[in-house]
Amino acid sequence: MQLNRNDLLDGSVEAFLIEAERQGLATLMPPDERRQSKRQILDAYPAGKDIWLFGYGSLMWNPCIHYCDRQPALIHGYHRQFCLWTPIGRGSPDCHGLVLALAPGGSCRGIAFRIARDAAEQELDVVWNREMITGAYRPRITWVATPTGRHPAITFVVNPAYPRYAGRLSLDDQATAIATAEGRLGSCAQYLFSTVEHLDALGINDGPMHDLKRRVELKWR
Repeated sequence: MQLNRNDLLDGSVEAFLIEAERQGLATLMPPDERRQSKRQILDAYPAGKDIWLFGYGSLMWNPCIHYCDRQPALIHGYHRQFCLWTPIGRGSPDCHGLVLALAPGGSCRGIAFRIARDAAEQELDVVWNREMITGAYRPRITWVATPTGRHPAITFVVNPAYPRYAGRLSLDDQATAIATAEGRLGSCAQYLFSTVEHLDALGINDGPMHDLKRRVELKWR
């Protein structure tokens, strides 16, 4: 299964996560708080400008949004890391998986999407229903460097206060979790492999992700 735009807009994803919360498998951000966080970011974004959004994981190849441009982008101050436990999606209650977030330090190459300002309200609804529904991330406006120049971009970084934050795992522990977990959205290993495949296709060199892939392949097979 792959996330799609309709499921994010019609409440299907939220309904699934509400049921997961009842089972103690998720912690959801209240809808009012989620809407407020989106409004705060929009209000802080430069007035009259199109919105740039930075993607570093599945958002790169499955953005689910309507955009008018996409550019390779680089941010400083954060790096891509498997640092969030998930008992659903890419894991199960008995075998938690890991998903990506941006953790402090270093730099990260990804894709920046430009969203027309007059479409920002609805398109960011899609994004917030995807990235902010549990509170695992914190939205930030960071500067991204692209071939067309530097732009302020909405970026989702890890929330270290989130109950399932896993920022102190060794690479070997990450590899073990990724190699064994599977959930509604597929296996955690395939999520990593797809990430590396798309990084390669985009010409993005991320040594730690490639190293992690090699470690997972040894355990996965």
